[in-house]
Amino acid sequence: MLKARLAAGEPLIGSFLKTPSPILVEVLATAGLDCLCLDAEHAPFDRGDVDLCVMAGRAAGLPILVRTPTAAAEHILSALDCGADGVLLPHIRAAAEAEAAVAAATYRPGGRGYAGSSRAARYGLASMAEHRAAAQQRTLVIAQIEDVEAVEAIDEIAAVEGLDALFVGRIDLTVALDAATPDAPEVIAAVDRVIAAGRRAGKPVGMFVPRDADVPGWRAKGATLFLQGSEHAFIRAGAAAMRRAADG
Repeated sequence: MLKARLAAGEPLIGSFLKTPSPILVEVLATAGLDCLCLDAEHAPFDRGDVDLCVMAGRAAGLPILVRTPTAAAEHILSALDCGADGVLLPHIRAAAEAEAAVAAATYRPGGRGYAGSSRAARYGLASMAEHRAAAQQRTLVIAQIEDVEAVEAIDEIAAVEGLDALFVGRIDLTVALDAATPDAPEVIAAVDRVIAAGRRAGKPVGMFVPRDADVPGWRAKGATLFLQGSEHAFIRAGAAAMRRAADG
């Protein structure tokens, strides 16, 4: 189970999916990835697209996260009812926002709305007790840290009970800091600060890094989850390599 592996500190490698296609989920499930993240924030995923892609992932045994359009409760509910293994929540800037997101993903008073007819509840085959227990064991809630306010409040965010991990949105963080590149010293310092806060709170930290070759260095610093590239990048790289080979 992805949640247990992340909590245990296993090194995990996944990627983003930008094209709403269950076929691509099936293809990527043969690549040895630990998970795939549907990018419903920046790509044209509607609920039907998420539903089909999650179904394909579950059928292929590939854990599926959803980067929701926002951290709103309705977006969290939709992804989890489809059967996603967790949500990656953009622009979490404060502990109160993280607390609200955890509540929206959790079956408790004032929290996630219950439906026993969803894929997550095995279309009515799971009892309420079974489904609630399974959801608690399976569901990942990950806060994406990509704003100056989030970095400044990172210890408070990391301490939120029920939040499973922090994820550095390094490109947006670069923009937020008005830095020239993701490798600018102020960006690296901010990422280091997030990792340190995660370690203090006992929370895993994930990230995207601009170059795959940088992953071992960030692992050495304490990050364990990496969502690298997307099928767009893989397709382009493969096509370019074919062109070069054909041209001699």
